[in-house]
Amino acid sequence: MAAQDRPLVHHREKSETEFARIGAFSDGVFAIAITLLVLALEIPENVDLGEAIRDRGAEFFAYFLSFAVVGRFWMDHHRFFGSVARYDSKLVAINLLHLSFVALLPFTSEVLGEYDNDSVAVAMYGANLTLASATFLAVVVYAFREGLVRDEAAPFEARFAGVANLAVVGVFAVSVPLAFLSPTIATISWISLFFLGDRVADRVTGIRAPR
Repeated sequence: MAAQDRPLVHHREKSETEFARIGAFSDGVFAIAITLLVLALEIPENVDLGEAIRDRGAEFFAYFLSFAVVGRFWMDHHRFFGSVARYDSKLVAINLLHLSFVALLPFTSEVLGEYDNDSVAVAMYGANLTLASATFLAVVVYAFREGLVRDEAAPFEARFAGVANLAVVGVFAVSVPLAFLSPTIATISWISLFFLGDRVADRVTGIRAPR
């Protein structure tokens, strides 16, 4: 790419207000998405409360799973943007694409809660997780390759932009076709990432993630 074709790079220290707006907008999307999750939990009137709650076990599971997923996405996003020293329009555009899939999670979560044993519902949710994690990986890879992160943060960015995070995207991607063979196993594969993902990444890269 010719120099004149490259996006204009803004230094964070010189345009702190604009950078703060990017962070505030991103945080707002995460906050709204995580709030909308609870709206799918409804108890009909004039029914036995205990029975109604038991009948909605899948919906509560989808809520807590999605709360954990959105929360983890936000933690990684917050940590990453804290390491950004410079940014350009392309980084902002990829970040917006990532946020679009985060904002979609309340919808796919509600579908998962209502049709938890349906392969299409599980595959749809898995595809949403795949696209959300893949676009975040794209944000980190782009920033890392373009030298937009602080020098002292580079080792941690390398961890998140490398093989370890690619493996996370791979697990989500594999869960999509797996959902048509066994929705239960596909669901277990998502949960396993919360317990094993960081340990695998630490072992593969030799870089311990910030806790």
